[in-house]
Amino acid sequence: MVNQFMQEMETKFEMSDLDEISYFLAMEIHQATDGIFISQRKYAWDILKRLKMERCKPIPTPLVHNEKISKFEGGDKADLIVYRSLIGSLVYLTATRPDLMFAASLLSRFMQTPSQVHLGVAKRTLIYIKGTVDYGMFSWNSKKQEVVAQPSAEVEYITAAGATNQSLRLRTILRD
Repeated sequence: MVNQFMQEMETKFEMSDLDEISYFLAMEIHQATDGIFISQRKYAWDILKRLKMERCKPIPTPLVHNEKISKFEGGDKADLIVYRSLIGSLVYLTATRPDLMFAASLLSRFMQTPSQVHLGVAKRTLIYIKGTVDYGMFSWNSKKQEVVAQPSAEVEYITAAGATNQSLRLRTILRD
């Protein structure tokens, strides 16, 4: 069925089969019968190499537990271009690494005036990445949920509203 569809598409449109995708927008895609694994291993290594951190000893967490980071941290100012580039890279890594989402969003709050303390916390996150460079996502998909209802009365209300809308549509159709 799929081959027949592809043959019809090739006759109607000028196209060629490039086989299975393996690398796209710094994402490595490994397809298997049981699912798809997406990672950014090479991109993570490139970030580590760019900041000369590829030989650091890995740590188990991206941030120190219960450490408070504020906008007014003492210390010298960090290089704005280096900090913004690093945070942008971390944010892009979150496409396949949801474990980095909190750290990236926290550090992005300080992009206006980063201090050396903020840069140090960002580098700690890179040290964590060094130990988890092979992480990625397996069989990933998402679907927008149309309605989220928690109490049962709310569920009944939403169901009744949907039934009412359908009956009004049917009434309009029958009237026409």
